[in-house]
Amino acid sequence: MRLGLRTGALAAALVLAVPWLASCGATATESGVVRAKWGDPQNPLEPANTNEVNGGKVLDMIFRGLKLYNPDTAEPEYAVAKSISSDDAQNFKVTLKDGWKFADGTKVTSQSFVDAWNYAAYLPNAQIGADFFGYIDGYDKVHPDKGKPTAKKLSGLKVVDDTHFTVKLNQKFSLFPDMLGYAAFSPLPKKFFTDHDAWLEKPFGNGPYEVTDYERGGRMKLRLNDQYNGTKPRNKGVDLLVYTDDNTAYTDVVAGQLDVTDAVPAEQLSNLHKDIDNRYINTPAGIIQTLMFPMYDKEWATADALKVRRGISLAINREQITDKIFQKTRIPAKDWTSPVLRDEGGYNPDICGDRCEYNPKKAKQLIDEGGGFPGGRLVLSYNADTGNHKQWIDAICNSVNRVMGNSKACVGNPVGTFADFRTQIQSGKFSGPFRSGWQMDYPLIQNFLQPVYTTGAPSNDGKWSDKRFDALINKANADPDPKSAIKDFQDSERILAEQLPAIPLWYQNGTAVYGTRVHDVKLNPFSVPVFEEMTVND
Repeated sequence: MRLGLRTGALAAALVLAVPWLASCGATATESGVVRAKWGDPQNPLEPANTNEVNGGKVLDMIFRGLKLYNPDTAEPEYAVAKSISSDDAQNFKVTLKDGWKFADGTKVTSQSFVDAWNYAAYLPNAQIGADFFGYIDGYDKVHPDKGKPTAKKLSGLKVVDDTHFTVKLNQKFSLFPDMLGYAAFSPLPKKFFTDHDAWLEKPFGNGPYEVTDYERGGRMKLRLNDQYNGTKPRNKGVDLLVYTDDNTAYTDVVAGQLDVTDAVPAEQLSNLHKDIDNRYINTPAGIIQTLMFPMYDKEWATADALKVRRGISLAINREQITDKIFQKTRIPAKDWTSPVLRDEGGYNPDICGDRCEYNPKKAKQLIDEGGGFPGGRLVLSYNADTGNHKQWIDAICNSVNRVMGNSKACVGNPVGTFADFRTQIQSGKFSGPFRSGWQMDYPLIQNFLQPVYTTGAPSNDGKWSDKRFDALINKANADPDPKSAIKDFQDSERILAEQLPAIPLWYQNGTAVYGTRVHDVKLNPFSVPVFEEMTVND
């Protein structure tokens, strides 16, 4: 089952921007308002219809769900929910706190959540994040794989009263409550349904900010939501300014015309100390970069090809690439998750073991034993429009070429745009490995594994399939004890280490630079600025 679409979320965020004149932001900004780099969202800001980070930034500011992820640890904490309980890991009782309201003054009730989730799941509403609700009973009726829906509402959702509702899942899933801090599970006000067009023009929720003005391609103004029931922000608002070029945003921060950018170009990393002194953030985030193999191609699915896959992994000098190209803003990967999960959340740096260590002699031996690269050459495909991918793809090929003693053993295959790249992946056009990655939707080990590697999962772009892996994922989901469930997830990872349908490369840190006008700047584990905690010195 697919529970996320973050395979290209980070890259998508970099290609969706349109022009902005930074000087306009500087002259129009109000006292106490943070000015931050941004890009226009791909879709309207419906919570379940946003799967890229630009829209996600706004949703995090204008909504609060049942849970909220701690900005320091990513631990799920109660927000609108007072409690979420279950005796069997399949039937859940939800109790809401009193006092929560939307920005228009209307109450947040159980119906606000149930209506929002039903809207998200219903096939005709065409919400990108509909499959996040796939665990809830009745999803197959409101969102069938084929044909028309036979129901409009999820049978697993029942309103008890204004502060209580129940959720019945179609299978046991002990970690389900910890998903509920993700924006797709946000409540929606009545106006969303009664005057949808007006709400889309100026969306509002129950979060710390509300949108007061938005000019596509220019600026979105967010100001304090007076109805907010949580801790009030430490500033007067945020202006999100659209930039097409990360270098321009960086130089505007240096010049004092922009306060924060969380997209630091690789070519600027060597200038940081000179340009911005210590106003630089480099912190772990829930993002991993991988090379995925086209397991739908029979030549990559043989026993000999497994030796080749292992050899390729050993031929990659992760330490050198993360040090020289990325200036330690990436960390060599040791598993298929992220260090932000921490040991208790499932991160285990021993999972990949020596299969992710640089060993050129062993690499050549394995590749030769496997009969060499299918097709005679290793071709690595990537999108060339954003993300500095050419630099590291070239570095991997140089490493492989040195290992093989052949300057033409490996070549990069640039695809012009991210959109075209994704289209070719989904069409199964690549006959060699292609860049892949995952930005967590919510901080659970399950989110790094199930949506990407289970049989038939839509984000399983390589079409790898292993019955043992699938069984362990199902076992982990059904385990009522989260600690033992994590062990089952880790056992499924060991199968990834054995089969290597995708090679872990590095964990991507969140990076940001900020100006002298703002203080208390930090990134959360999703690599998004924590706007509510920023203070402004005017």
